[in-house]
Amino acid sequence: MALFSSTIDQLHNGLDGAELRQNTTANNIANADTPNYKAKKANFEHMLDDARRQFDAQKTDGRHVDFSEGDREAYTSVDRSRSYNHNGNSVDMDKEMAEMANNQIYQSALVDRMDGQFGNLKTALGGQ
Repeated sequence: MALFSSTIDQLHNGLDGAELRQNTTANNIANADTPNYKAKKANFEHMLDDARRQFDAQKTDGRHVDFSEGDREAYTSVDRSRSYNHNGNSVDMDKEMAEMANNQIYQSALVDRMDGQFGNLKTALGGQ
């Protein structure tokens, strides 16, 4: 029997993905003036899609097809086809700053939800 619900595990995975995105964006901003640096992008939405599919794949019969495609890790990718600056650098500061702001809002929402889950556990254990 698991001590924590699957919701806490999924929130933890979401926070890991948000951390990867934050680190990737910060690295892009730090290298904004590095010649030939190519901006990277964190990819973890496929993990959210996998988690969502697991919710939908409730089997009521052993003959039902499993929708899970297995675990896939978050990763970063480089788009080498774009070059925004004359020195070959592809960091777009406006895009990176907007990405960082969006990610901070996403992280805050996940932390608030995680705090609510731990509050529920505390209440269930007789705390106040």
